[in-house]
Amino acid sequence: MGESMKYTWEELAREMGIEVERLENSEARELKKFVDGLVVPTHCRFCQGLDLSIENPVHHPSYELTPACNHDCIFCYSNVAVKLGHAPKPGYYGWENPKAITVSQYGEPLLSPKIVEVNRMLRRRFPEARLDLQTNGSLLTEELWQKLDFDLVMISLDAASREKHRMITNADTFDRVVRALKIVGADKSVRSIVRTIFMPGINDGEIPKIAELAASLGIDEMMLQPLTVHRLNEERLRRAGLDFERAESVRELLRAAVEAKKYIDVRIRGCLLVQLKKMDALTLYNVYKVSRDVAPLVKRRKVELGDIEETCDGGFRASIGSTSLDEIETALINARRTFIKTGAFIRFREGSAEVTVFNNGKVLIKGVSSEKEAREILEKLG
Repeated sequence: MGESMKYTWEELAREMGIEVERLENSEARELKKFVDGLVVPTHCRFCQGLDLSIENPVHHPSYELTPACNHDCIFCYSNVAVKLGHAPKPGYYGWENPKAITVSQYGEPLLSPKIVEVNRMLRRRFPEARLDLQTNGSLLTEELWQKLDFDLVMISLDAASREKHRMITNADTFDRVVRALKIVGADKSVRSIVRTIFMPGINDGEIPKIAELAASLGIDEMMLQPLTVHRLNEERLRRAGLDFERAESVRELLRAAVEAKKYIDVRIRGCLLVQLKKMDALTLYNVYKVSRDVAPLVKRRKVELGDIEETCDGGFRASIGSTSLDEIETALINARRTFIKTGAFIRFREGSAEVTVFNNGKVLIKGVSSEKEAREILEKLG
């Protein structure tokens, strides 16, 4: 028996004497052209999901302030996470030397009285990182805006009318969200984005109107995101009129994006876009995405972010959060390093420096000449 032959659909068509172009309709070609012309959302830059060679990519780091929210959106993953006990505790989830940090991916960050404090701390701790604020906008005032310092602001808006907005969010805050768009849109020192979830049967007719409204208020970009249906939200979405089949159709998402593009710089999620760009027109036209999920999970590790402090005797003190002295001991033994260990700490040398790691996550470093050297040692500790 001879070897089986594998063909792409174009090659198979040509083998059968059929012109490839005859198999494509004009809309498929137009959507392919549209996708090829799209650029990655500004918020998605530096995300691992843009690199298809990474098997299990994660979003860039975030700082979570609170899982609480003054909206109760019918589609929201955050309220599902709260109900299932998966919502992350407040803190930094990421790694050292991030290129971008989102505040925050769960809850409404402007509910937290620490928003200004955390914003300033992140700017001081990660001066090279892009700081993104993700908010529903309803609590943003001109007074608060003057105290904040972000490079990019994403404001969620999924309806173009007060009535539809109230139906989706279960909150009568449409006018306040529009006010927030106006405040941010007027500040050209930041990248302003309206973040809209595509929910066919519920808001597909609203999307061009949202785009037009946002553009009129000076917003730079629309990030149009496909819906992920979490199990606990399924009945709410069904009652609201969601067309579940169309919600999974990439073609339907792109049709909505084409209409929004008439008014604003529209973009779709970067990790999806990089996959769509690799598809031919016919595949793109017919592909469906998997939009069902049980519950969202944070894939990044929480890291404590205490600033490095210089001690009175010239050392440096910092925190690396929860740690295991036994794991450090094992690593030192494997590396044939000498150390001293008690129930409260483990002490070893790193070059000319003396490093003491306490079981509460605090670290004391002596024998280094600068904060930079101390940070390099902390990075090795993870």
